[in-house]
Amino acid sequence: MARYYELRELESKAPRLFGIPTGTKLDEMFFKIEVEDGKYIKKPLGGLPYLSVMNITGVPDTGKSLLAEQFAVTQANAGYRILFVTVENPANFLYTALKQKSEAIGANFSRVEENVVVIDASESEELRENPRALLDTMAYAIREKKVTSVIIDSITGLYEHKEMMARQIVRQFFNFLKKWRQTGIFVSQKRAAQASESAEAAGGLAVAHIVDGTIVLDKKLIESRWEVSLYGLPIGSVLRTIRIDGCRITGHDSKTWVFEITEFGTIEIIAPLSEYIKGQNEKRKA
Repeated sequence: MARYYELRELESKAPRLFGIPTGTKLDEMFFKIEVEDGKYIKKPLGGLPYLSVMNITGVPDTGKSLLAEQFAVTQANAGYRILFVTVENPANFLYTALKQKSEAIGANFSRVEENVVVIDASESEELRENPRALLDTMAYAIREKKVTSVIIDSITGLYEHKEMMARQIVRQFFNFLKKWRQTGIFVSQKRAAQASESAEAAGGLAVAHIVDGTIVLDKKLIESRWEVSLYGLPIGSVLRTIRIDGCRITGHDSKTWVFEITEFGTIEIIAPLSEYIKGQNEKRKA
């Protein structure tokens, strides 16, 4: 028979609230509320909420995988074990990407090599099509390598031909990460008809409804003189934005922020979109 709990009984099982650093300004965009001298103080969490499962979504070429890779390198360089399940990109290409990312942010690549564990589902139909086989492989890796965080890039690749099963499949992996006490990132792809600024991805809102929060990456091609005037960017350039769409675990900044992908392939979050536009206007007036 299923049992019920009084709230006080859950205190010993409740996770501590602190951040798992991403190596980006996102670390300052999640926060918790504390009381000091009778006043409520908002304090940056320092990263993604511990034991949260976050969804990173966006149209192609918005930096989703780059953000996941930067998180992996940041954590591995700090000495934590990361399980990277690569569904789209063969593992040898992931090696090159993480090596370049390590050089870009000044990480010790020998430490990264030691602390990143890879499951290559991109070339294994069994792992892509059979969730139980992949979950068993992940469980073995987590147990043997003492993994603390898991990245799946992309979760969409596990149901790309069976989107009607998206909710069921995502729920299995979400529950798995909770059971194994992992901080997780699911990268999800959008379909062409889906609004680029929304949390929706392939499979509808299946991912966003199940996970603890969603980070939406977007890009806008500057195509008109009005956009040149508004954003202060030349025609043909790209304005990239990032937004925390929601998080059920802790408070977060809900503004849309402008970011850049540097020439080294790292994510650099610059300023809220409103402040960015204001700054561009002030430059023109000066």
